[in-house]
Amino acid sequence: MTRVIIVRHGESTYNTEKRIQGRTDASKLTEKGRNDAIKVGKALSNISFDAIYTSPLQRAKETADIIRRELAINAGNSASIQTSDKLMEIDLPLWVGMLSAEVKEKFPEDYQIWLEQPDKLKMLLKRAEGTQEYFPVLALYEQARQFWQEILPYHQGETILIVAHNGINRAMLATALSISPSRYHSLQQSNCGISVLNFSGGLGEPVQLESMNQTQHLGGVFPPLRANHQGVRLLLVRHGETEWNRQTKFQGQIDVPLNENGKQQSHSCAEFLKNVDIDFAVSSPMLRPKETAQIILQHHQNVVLEFDDGLKEISHGLWEGKLEKEIEQEFPGELQRWRQTPTEVQMPEGENLQQVWDRSQVAWNSIVEASLAKQVKTGLVVAHDATNKTLLCQILGLSSQHFWNFRQGNGAVTVIDYPSGLSGLPVLQAMNITSHLGGGVLDKTAAGAL
Repeated sequence: MTRVIIVRHGESTYNTEKRIQGRTDASKLTEKGRNDAIKVGKALSNISFDAIYTSPLQRAKETADIIRRELAINAGNSASIQTSDKLMEIDLPLWVGMLSAEVKEKFPEDYQIWLEQPDKLKMLLKRAEGTQEYFPVLALYEQARQFWQEILPYHQGETILIVAHNGINRAMLATALSISPSRYHSLQQSNCGISVLNFSGGLGEPVQLESMNQTQHLGGVFPPLRANHQGVRLLLVRHGETEWNRQTKFQGQIDVPLNENGKQQSHSCAEFLKNVDIDFAVSSPMLRPKETAQIILQHHQNVVLEFDDGLKEISHGLWEGKLEKEIEQEFPGELQRWRQTPTEVQMPEGENLQQVWDRSQVAWNSIVEASLAKQVKTGLVVAHDATNKTLLCQILGLSSQHFWNFRQGNGAVTVIDYPSGLSGLPVLQAMNITSHLGGGVLDKTAAGAL
C-alpha cells in the first residue's frame, strides 16, 4: 500500500482578501497561515515520510518548508522536498487577481457556470496562433492524472506528503476516486486541512479514501458553514465498536451491542460534538447505532432521537455470525467476489448492495427534505459501515461499484453540507474524522468485517 497525505497550503493574503489566486505567485502566507502550517507539522510528526512534493508557488512551498522543519524537529524526519509544476493551482487566467465579487459582476454567466457546472467553464484565450478554447477544470483533472501516473510507480509501499492548493487537491482526490469533474465543488479543502489516500498500486487500481479535510489539529471541530449557506449540514457517524467488530465477525442485521471500547468511542464522539448545535437526530434502529446516538445526545437533551429502518446495516444473510475463514469454507470464492465486485454479490438469504443503496437513499433524502422543510441547520445521523459507504457514493455521484473506496471507522464523523438544498449538489466537507478517538491523523479504529 502507498499512503499519500495531502495538505492544502496555509491561509494566504489572497484568501483573506477573497481574491482569485490561480497561478499567480503574488499571494503569500499570512501569519495565521504560517502558524497553522506549524500545527500541521506537529500533527504529522508521528508519521515517517519517504518523500515530500509541493507546488512551486510560494504559498504552498512555504507551507511545505514549515511542515518539513517541524517534522525534522519533532521526529527527525529528513525527507527532502521536491517541487512539481503538476501541483500548480487551477489556471484561471481571465480572473486571476480579481475579487470574487468582481468576477461575479463582470462575468455573471461564466461565474454561474463555474458554480453549477464547473467542468463546462470555458475561457477564450488569445494566442499567437489565434483564439483558443480553454476548459480550466478539465485541464486541471488531466494535470492531476499526469501527476499520479508520474509519481505513484516510484513510491510503491511508501508514505508521501503532498502540499498544494484547493483546486489541484480536489482534482487529485477526484481522479484517484473516479469522481466526475462536474463534482469539482463537492469536495472541500480547507487551508491546512489534511486528507489521506491509500493506493493499492497505480492510478486506476483499488484506492481508499481513509479521511478527508481533517482540520481538528487547527483547534476547530469542522470547517465552518459558509456565510450564504441556505441548506442543512448532516453529521454522519458510524456506530462505536462491538465485540464482533473486534473479532472480525460479520454482523449484518444481528443486534450486537457496543463493547466497552465502543461505549468509550461514543463518549469521545459525544465530547467532540458537545459544543456543536445539533437540531435533530436520526439513527438506524439497531442496538449499536442507537446506543451510540443516545450517548452523543447526552449533551443535547432537547433533541429527540428518531429512527429510520432504511439506515440499517446490510443483511449478510447466512454469513452473519461467521468469520471470514468460515464463510470461505461454506461459500468458496464469494468473499473474494464481495471484495472485488461487490455489486455482483447476492448475500445468501440476505441483501445485495443495490437493495441497501435503494433504501438508504430513500432514508437519506427524506432526512434532507424534512430538515429543509423545518429550516433546521444541523442534524446527526448514526448508521453503519455499509450504509455510510453507499451514502458517500451517492453524495459524490459514484456508482455502488466504488463502495470500497471509502473508509468508515467506528465512532468516526463525516460532514456533508447541502448549501443550496436538494436542488444543488451536496458538499463533502470532511470525511471519517477519528482524531477524537486518540489515533491522531490516521484511523486506528477496528476495521471489523464487511
